[in-house]
Amino acid sequence: MKRHAPATARNSQPLAEVLARELPASGTVLEIASGSGEHAVFMARRFPALDWQPSDRDAEALASVDAWAAEARLANLRPAIALDAAAPDWPIVSADALLCVNMLHISPWDAAVGLFAGAGRVLGSGAPLVLYGPFVEPDVETAASNHAFDQSLRQRDPAWGLRSTADLDRLAAGHGMTRTARCAMPANNLVLVYRRD
Repeated sequence: MKRHAPATARNSQPLAEVLARELPASGTVLEIASGSGEHAVFMARRFPALDWQPSDRDAEALASVDAWAAEARLANLRPAIALDAAAPDWPIVSADALLCVNMLHISPWDAAVGLFAGAGRVLGSGAPLVLYGPFVEPDVETAASNHAFDQSLRQRDPAWGLRSTADLDRLAAGHGMTRTARCAMPANNLVLVYRRD
């Protein structure tokens, strides 16, 4: 029942170092598209003062998250909830931070629109939405490996592909959010941090 995502082992520690600067000292972190659940366990263990709320739209992913959680037995790791980022209503009304890892490039644009709309609903002033993944930046040369990855994604599904940071910035602005940080990460990935105005 447990899934394993090899990239999780490589990016968990670098991501945690950024999160240590960006997350609040306490409160609830809503993780969107938790996937295998390995990040949820790693981060809940790394940040014991935060309640970690994993979520996913896929039933098998939810089962994997809960299987990892059952093994870890962490008091601050909540049971996974079914949540579709693109849906107009989420099953959670407030959070102190949102984290979304490696979702935007393997989902349609509607998921990005829904993610920022949902962040605008559930986050309070100054609260962060943290995105991790590969992105295209208008004024930065895109790595050849990311170009190839983008092409392979679009061949698998024309609605997928690396998202432009400029498009995300505009989307954020439409939901009362501003990008406050950009951090280069391993394997040509980025962390982008948006905060409610």
